[in-house]
Amino acid sequence: MTTQADAEPTTPPAQPRTLRFTKGHGTHNDFVLVADTRGDLDLTPEQVRRLTDRRGGVGGDGVIRLAPTAAIARAGESIADEVLAQEPGAIWFMDYRNADGSVAEMCGNGVRVFTAFAESLGLARLDDGGELALGTRAGVRRVRKEQGPDGTPWYAVDMGAWLLPGGPEAEAAGADSAVAVRGWSAPRPALSVDLGNPHTVVALASVDELAGLDLTVAPQVAPAPPHGTNVELVVPLGESAAEDGAVVGRVRMRVHERGVGETQSCGTGAVAAALAVRTWAAAGGREPVDTWFVEVPGGLLRVRALPGGRAELAGPAQLVFTGETRP
Repeated sequence: MTTQADAEPTTPPAQPRTLRFTKGHGTHNDFVLVADTRGDLDLTPEQVRRLTDRRGGVGGDGVIRLAPTAAIARAGESIADEVLAQEPGAIWFMDYRNADGSVAEMCGNGVRVFTAFAESLGLARLDDGGELALGTRAGVRRVRKEQGPDGTPWYAVDMGAWLLPGGPEAEAAGADSAVAVRGWSAPRPALSVDLGNPHTVVALASVDELAGLDLTVAPQVAPAPPHGTNVELVVPLGESAAEDGAVVGRVRMRVHERGVGETQSCGTGAVAAALAVRTWAAAGGREPVDTWFVEVPGGLLRVRALPGGRAELAGPAQLVFTGETRP
C-alpha cells in the first residue's frame, strides 16, 4: 500500500555551485577569468588557490574577476570610488588575485586579457577604434586595439604614471636596493620602479647568465619592500633604427612575481625593465629612447615612455577555452 508520504517526491540534495570560467593568457602569463557582472561573487583566497592549482584546478598565474566597479565600491574599497570619480565610464573593474590568493594592485598582461574577455562577453567594442576604460586597484587603465608586428591583434594599455621610489638619488646612482639570487656569490645593485605595483630591476651582462638563473627560489631584496616586490632580471640588447627611422631599444628579461613565482611574462615587469634600462642609459649621458621591445620567455611586448611621466604597454592577448568547475 502506498501512503501519501511515499507518494510525495523527496527534495533532492543541494548540488555544489559551479563556476563558469574562461582561460586566457598574455604572452603565456595565464589567468582564470570569471565574469561576475552582478558583483555578488566573493572568491576566498582558498578558492583562488584551488582555481590556479595546475594539478588539481584549472591552472594559472592568477584569477581575474570582471565585476562592476560600483560593486567594488560598495564592498568598501575606496579605490573604486576614486576610479569612478576619475572616469565615470570605467564601469567594469579588474579584481586581480595572485595564485597564492593575495590581492594585487595591477597586472599589465592581465589588463589585456581582461579586455579580450570583456569583448567576448559583448561588454566592450574596440574593433571600430573604440577604447575601454576599466578600473584597477592602481587606478583607471585605458585600452585600445592595434595590429601587432606579427599581424595579429595587439592591445595597447596606458599604464598610467610610473615613478622611481628612490627619487633623484636612485636615478643618479642607478640603484637603491640590492638583490640576491640563488647561486650568486653576492647581492647585486637594483633599481626600484613603481607602476602601481612594486618592481625591482637588476641588470645582467649576458643572455647566457640570464638563461642560467635559478629562480625556483624567490630572490632576496634588501631593504625588503613592505608589501613584497616583483623582481626582473634584464639584459639590455642594444638599440637600432626602426623602419620609420626612430630609435628602438630591446631587452630580454625573466621575472619572479610575488605571490606566484617565476612566470613566462609580466606586463608591468616588462614596463619596469624597459624604464630601468632607459634610466640607466640617461644616467650615463645617453639620449633616452622611448620605445622598447621586451623579450620574455612567453613572447614579445612593446613598452613606450609617454609624455607626462606615463607609460604604455602593448602585446597580444588570447582566450584559450571555457568551462565550468567547482570553486
